[in-house]
Formats: sequence, C-alpha cells, structure tokens
Amino acid sequence: MNEQTLTGKVAIITGASSGIGKAAAIRLAEAGANIGLVDLKEENAEEVKEQIEQIGRKAIITDTDVSDPKRVKDSIDQVIESLGRLDIVFANAGINGKVAPIEDITPEEWDQTLTTNLKSTFLTTKYAVPHMKKNGGSIIITSSINGNRTFKNIGMSAYSTSKAGQMAFGKMAALELSNYHIRVNIICPGAINTNIGQNTFKEKKELKKVDIPVKYPKGDQPLEHKPGEPEQVADLVHFLASDASSHISGTELYIDGAQSLL
Repeated sequence: MNEQTLTGKVAIITGASSGIGKAAAIRLAEAGANIGLVDLKEENAEEVKEQIEQIGRKAIITDTDVSDPKRVKDSIDQVIESLGRLDIVFANAGINGKVAPIEDITPEEWDQTLTTNLKSTFLTTKYAVPHMKKNGGSIIITSSINGNRTFKNIGMSAYSTSKAGQMAFGKMAALELSNYHIRVNIICPGAINTNIGQNTFKEKKELKKVDIPVKYPKGDQPLEHKPGEPEQVADLVHFLASDASSHISGTELYIDGAQSLL
C-alpha cells in the first residue's frame, strides 16, 4: 500500500493560484486529492484548476479574502458542499508586507501583515476543524525561517512576528486537535522562487538607518545557497498531508537547504 496516496481525499489550499500554493495543489492532485483553491486572484486560479482537471481530479475555486472571517467560512462551506468532505488544509496564503524600520511602520501596515498572515491561519483552521472532526486529517501551515530561526532581515519585524505567531499557533492547535486525529505541522521555507515579492513594500531609504552590514573575516566567504523551487516545498506538503507522516504533529520542518544555519 502506498502511504502517500491521497485518493478520495479533499484538500483546501489558501494562496493557491501561484508559487508554493500552486505547486502544492498540483502535487496533491497528482496524488489523488480533489482540491479547493482559495485565493483572491481568482483569474490566476483558473489555470491551476485546468491543470488539476487535466490530471483527472476535481477542483473548485473560491474568491476569498483570507483575512475576512465570513468569506473564509463561506469559502470552506462552499468547498464542502461541492467536494463532499475535508481531509487536508494547507494554510499557505501570506504576504511579506511593509519592510521598514519599526519607527516607520504605521499601525495599519503592521495590522495588514499580521492579519493577512497570522489571523488568516487562525480563521482557516477555525472554520475547517468542524468539517475535519469526523475523519481526522492534516493541517499544514506555511511559516518561515524568518522569525523562527533567522532574524537578519532588517525591516521585517511585522512579517517575522506573524511567522513566529504561526509557529506557536500550530503547536497549540496540534495538541488541542489530537483527540480528533487531526495533525498540525508547520513548514518553514527559506528563499523560494515565488512571486511573493509582488506583495513586498520596501522603504529602501528608511532601511539604511537600521541596516547592520555583516562583515566576514578576510578570506572567509559565505556559502552560496540557491533559492529552492515551489515543487520542492510541494513534496514536503504532500508528505505531511499523507499517512506516511501519521506520527508527526506539532512539528516545524525547515526547508531551506541549510540557508538559516549560516
């Protein structure tokens, strides 16, 4: 028996129209799952839906602002109504947000990043749990090495805080939901070739006043690490979604090619 088969299961993926979300949607469909594609960029999700249907699986798109409680709940209910059940949740949607010194980030900009990244993880989990209690399942959260293992990205205090919060939330949820056979794990990617830069707003001029250059001893050069690919992260998501990881819960998994160890 192939423990990584997902035949007959249904997965919801937020931020599913590009990058890691898109790669995961296709990977889980190839393993047999039907997919709920949850994203604001509905037009981009159409291409992902077509690819999933070419594989021979079902897909449904819900146009959803993941920071809006009603839209998240309605979206999950819509997937259940269309696909019949829910076994896997990949809470992946997020932004880099405003990159600036703490003194220059406005409260509104702080809230936007925390809401889009952290609150959306809570909302997605909250409204998925009632549907997952019957059969159990797997919840996977996209956090980051930033805020958990590295803190060198100056100006990303809001982003790093949201990612550290996702780590704590995932561990709390893993314990709370264990009685329902719902596993919760947190993936922490490093640099991955995606389009998240489109949701990054750098204040380059202001960043100069808090930038701390790293100086290496003469002759000592840092190792070069190439960014990972979304498909590599998708393989990890597939593993955590499947029965092959049945005894893994409440665990953070770093996928960064040792980048964060420098």
